[in-house]
Amino acid sequence: MAGADVAQPKKERKSGTKKAKKLRRVGVRVDLTPMVDVIMLLITFFMLTTVFTTPQTMEINLPPDETPVEVGESSLLTLRVMADGTIYWNMGIERPQAIRFAELRPLLMERVASNPKLITLVKVQRDGTYNQMVDVMDELGLAKITRFSMAAFKDVDLRFIQKGLGS
Repeated sequence: MAGADVAQPKKERKSGTKKAKKLRRVGVRVDLTPMVDVIMLLITFFMLTTVFTTPQTMEINLPPDETPVEVGESSLLTLRVMADGTIYWNMGIERPQAIRFAELRPLLMERVASNPKLITLVKVQRDGTYNQMVDVMDELGLAKITRFSMAAFKDVDLRFIQKGLGS
């Protein structure tokens, strides 16, 4: 644990006068091994009793490759999210209409109420942020839409939006 070194008396001076013998300062040596053991036990205790957060994951069911899926136009709602955050929606091949993000949930709830078999297709532009995609997916979940798909935003979609807006 701890130890103390015993001091040795200093040698007398040869000047002829005798002085009292001075003792050297006692050296103290502390053994830190038990403290290291206690620290390791504390680290182990805190590691085992700490609640670890599990990463939030989302379950995605992917269809097998090359499986054609046919969906009626009246049951398909397409959401196209542009890089600047603008959202365009359309049913089937109707003209796309711009919508603000704050108005998205009421629209989704209205559409799913009128058609319970509604399938939503979400397309996010390549330059868009991950947050935009997650926000739209959250709105789908809050509107109780469980059937939705993600697809790549292609040049055809951009031309479709521009054609629909008349520019």
